[in-house]
Amino acid sequence: MPTTTDQLREEVRQRYAEAATNGAGCGCNDDNSCCGNACRDGEAGDFGEALYGAEQLGELPEAAILASLGCGNPTAVAELRAGETVLDLGSGGGIDVILSAKRVGPTGTAYGVDMTDEMLALAQQNARDAGVTNVHFLKGVIEQIPLPAASVDVVISNCAINLSTDKPAVLTEIARVLKPGGRIGISDIVAEDRLAPGERAARGSYAGCIAGALSQSEYEGGLEAAGFEQISVRFTHQVAEGMHGAIVKAIKTR
Repeated sequence: MPTTTDQLREEVRQRYAEAATNGAGCGCNDDNSCCGNACRDGEAGDFGEALYGAEQLGELPEAAILASLGCGNPTAVAELRAGETVLDLGSGGGIDVILSAKRVGPTGTAYGVDMTDEMLALAQQNARDAGVTNVHFLKGVIEQIPLPAASVDVVISNCAINLSTDKPAVLTEIARVLKPGGRIGISDIVAEDRLAPGERAARGSYAGCIAGALSQSEYEGGLEAAGFEQISVRFTHQVAEGMHGAIVKAIKTR
């Protein structure tokens, strides 16, 4: 089992490189996917493409839908507006970037950051197939976002922050790139406060979005430390005993 930061990151990279290459979205045949536990519990509808409405799916290329690996629908909670600049952390096959680009319109911009070459190539092709031009996919890690300070109105993410090996750095970076008054609309896996890290790890793998999940109070405390206010971490559905899909919202006020 990987233990070092580099080993964990490589495990995650390989998992999502394979997903991009094989077109494997959130299916039930991989216990190490973000959906493995839910599939065993009969809750596969709480992951991947099932979380998007028919109208949204109709706006997307089939390859983007098949590569959907998220645990929520951040575009549904971020309240995107025309002309805004939005950033998706861990953008994968590009489903949320494409939807965001359509919401912010031609006067807005949607960025996606991902560390996996295979996912970046897939996302770029999906954007071309969707006919959206106000998108930019950047290679990088979410602990060091390759964008200037105060350049983004909204940060979204779909089941990616739990995969980071340095979550305080991610939250600090989100605050750095957001403009004053900027906001986050994040879907993630979050643990109940009663579960210690070892108990979380017993419920699923790191690359499967379970072992590395923050608890609710850890998420709230991390956002507060990074300079956020109006913080909300709300559970939406259980993915393992004591582990939940959650909607995370907050405002950068300084």
